[in-house]
Amino acid sequence: MVHLQPDPFLNELTSMYERSKEKGSVWVTLKHSSMKSKAKRKKMETEGETIEYRCLVRATDGKKTITTSLSAKDHQKFQASYATVLKAHMNALKKRERRDKKRTAEVEQKPASSKNPVSSKKPLPTKPLL
Repeated sequence: MVHLQPDPFLNELTSMYERSKEKGSVWVTLKHSSMKSKAKRKKMETEGETIEYRCLVRATDGKKTITTSLSAKDHQKFQASYATVLKAHMNALKKRERRDKKRTAEVEQKPASSKNPVSSKKPLPTKPLL
């Protein structure tokens, strides 16, 4: 796992998206973290020190994993840059198959005008509840 600064992380993320454009996936996770062990956090809390929480961002394509850590003041700038990278690489998604309104209306009308109506079947006998 490679820990990078935010700007090199975005550059590497862009190259991951380029490598997986034809086939493959990229997973990105964001996690709230203090970057300290549980024992250190408890000790800091008892001493009254404030704990600075950070945002841990991980990305992997199955072969390579990269990470970066963001402070609260860097998060908004990173989020804007990350959104730009995502928008640039959303073109590899498959388009949803849409039906025409006329076709869906015809498909819905066919079962209603079928030769064997469903209502001609006899209902099943029911037992009384005790």
